[in-house]
Amino acid sequence: MSAQWDGEQPLTVLCPESRGRQRAERYEHQVDWETTARATADVILFWIPRDMSGLPGMTTNVEFGLDVTSGRAVLGVPATCPNPERNRYLAYVARRHGAPVAETLAATVTAALTIVTANAPQGRT
Repeated sequence: MSAQWDGEQPLTVLCPESRGRQRAERYEHQVDWETTARATADVILFWIPRDMSGLPGMTTNVEFGLDVTSGRAVLGVPATCPNPERNRYLAYVARRHGAPVAETLAATVTAALTIVTANAPQGRT
């Protein structure tokens, strides 16, 4: 992402995955952190390499549904993931609501940065 960013301000990326396998003490803390982060983000990038055996992303479905109409959601659904058919519904809903949909991480990042740049106040990108 940083290779694509040429804005004047630093780019901040918040990732809900734990660092070093350190999980929140309580599940509710993680949910609250993610909800606040999504509410204050300029753009919300959903990258869903769906794998029903190890990375089903069920909570991501809910989060995407909450954010798809915000004008800040971007959906990345790789066609080469283990279960791409499980992303069809999300891709349909995204397109129906005008959210960008991409099949590569690079294209998903580009779509997200396009939203950030378009929504930045004049002279502040």
